[in-house]
Amino acid sequence: MEDIFQQHSSTESSKFTMIFEMDNETQEARVYRPSSNDLSSPLGQIARYVAGTGQILNIGDVTSWLKKDVVETEKEPTRSILCMPIANGQRTVIGVAQLINKDNGTSFTDSDVSIFEAFAIFCGLGIHNTQMYESACKLMAKQKVALECLSYHATANNDDALKLTSDPIPSAKEFNLYSFTFTDFDLTDDDTCRATIRMFEQCNLIHKFHIPYDILCRWILSVKKNYRPVKYHNWRHALNVAQTMFAMLKTGKMEQFMTDLEILGLLVACLCHDLDHRGTNNAFQMKIESPLAILYSTSTMEHHHFDQCVMILNSDSNNIFQNLSMEDYRRVMKVVESAILSTDLAVYFNKKDRFMKLINEVLCGMMMTACDVSAIAKPWEVQHRVAKLVADEFFDQGDLERLQLNQQPVAMMDREKRDELPQMQVGFIDVICMPLYKVMAETFPWIKSLYEGTMENRKHWQDLAEKVEIGLTWIDRDTIEEPVEEFISYEPRDIEFTVTTLNCAHPDRKDQVQEKSALDKFTSFMRGGRSLGKGVRQHLSKSLYVKTTSEDTSKTKVLISERKSRNKLCLLI
Repeated sequence: MEDIFQQHSSTESSKFTMIFEMDNETQEARVYRPSSNDLSSPLGQIARYVAGTGQILNIGDVTSWLKKDVVETEKEPTRSILCMPIANGQRTVIGVAQLINKDNGTSFTDSDVSIFEAFAIFCGLGIHNTQMYESACKLMAKQKVALECLSYHATANNDDALKLTSDPIPSAKEFNLYSFTFTDFDLTDDDTCRATIRMFEQCNLIHKFHIPYDILCRWILSVKKNYRPVKYHNWRHALNVAQTMFAMLKTGKMEQFMTDLEILGLLVACLCHDLDHRGTNNAFQMKIESPLAILYSTSTMEHHHFDQCVMILNSDSNNIFQNLSMEDYRRVMKVVESAILSTDLAVYFNKKDRFMKLINEVLCGMMMTACDVSAIAKPWEVQHRVAKLVADEFFDQGDLERLQLNQQPVAMMDREKRDELPQMQVGFIDVICMPLYKVMAETFPWIKSLYEGTMENRKHWQDLAEKVEIGLTWIDRDTIEEPVEEFISYEPRDIEFTVTTLNCAHPDRKDQVQEKSALDKFTSFMRGGRSLGKGVRQHLSKSLYVKTTSEDTSKTKVLISERKSRNKLCLLI
């Protein structure tokens, strides 16, 4: 109000200016100039009249409005008055501005009224913005208090932090951190934290950026604490993503393309990229109209993960960036934000075509995606087990969509279509993983093992998909701990049935060739009659061949015979 008053006093040729602000609830006025004592004066009464009617009042002869003796008691004789209501955006009167006694002794003109009316509009905007700013400050203060409370509960226990600080940290070789075949299955929860510290030490980040060791330990434990116990997108997934990034930087020799600050930002982003994941994706958040979806219309969960990361870092006891300069802090936070948002596959598709330009932001994003889906490149035993964890989490979301939203989930989240998982894995590799790892391996040959591991696993998934296609199921029970091809028949027996003769051969014989068309007939037979029982079908490995013959035979006998304690299905003519 003082700024408004001074601005107008320097431009208006009146001797005396009064500004009143109205309280909407009590309809009382406060005088900002010249003093609050003037509220009960005759001029204050005029201001009340204008505030009540909302009309502009231009009085050339005040004696016609006020008693003469009252006018003479004023500190300065009042000759003319221009009184203007001040309104907000809703046209509610929130104040009154008043000019007294024009310098030349004449009355206020229409031009004066127009100028003063513009001033009143300016006053209304200023008062409204000030009120909004004050409200925002109060809300920010409340938010700060809430975040302080939340941060307190989200921070790791001091005793746990002290213990980790004093624990010996095994070497990177002992943890197998340099290998793309790393797995956390045999690590304890404490070991996962020690492995994380080892990665920071091997990258020399603690020394380069003067990170207090106790702060680093507490930050790691706090990040771990803020992951929910969902089946897949949990702390151990974050560790695997960070380890793959570490292996890409070290074994893949990609650290030569990165600054130390970018390496720090990428490792932090890997560890924080799924913070507070709820086990459901962005589409589900939009479907249920969650507060997160209302807050963020795109990359909903990724924005939330970044916000959680910032919340943890904002705590003094967790701020591993506390010794960075303001410029370095700004740069590393930009790397962290961009990297976490890049884990949204929708963002990945947008960045894929620009990858070859080697723009730092795009390269970091591609590396983040490569790390995020790196389970697909692990050894088959690990990949098979991880796929089961992912499938279970997706099926849980599908159950929620079916029960709570009464909607049919997509195939990858539909528990009733779990037998299609191998084929969906093949599609996932072909559409997302294989193109990504292929172009990265071509550009950076040192990380081709990711591409090779992915293609090797594709063969396994394709083999399982073909088994499902001929009538075998890859998941016939709620829990499966090993691939179908590893199941052994404990009661091998011969089962006889008849199929149509096909012109194909056994590849072990020189006069025979494998014929894929035999699958169509066998698939139809298996899916139609289901002559083989469920228990027998679980113990079959596919090998469908026929022997070439000159005889015109349209029917033949087929036996399922025992071979090395496994059932082998052979079509012999």
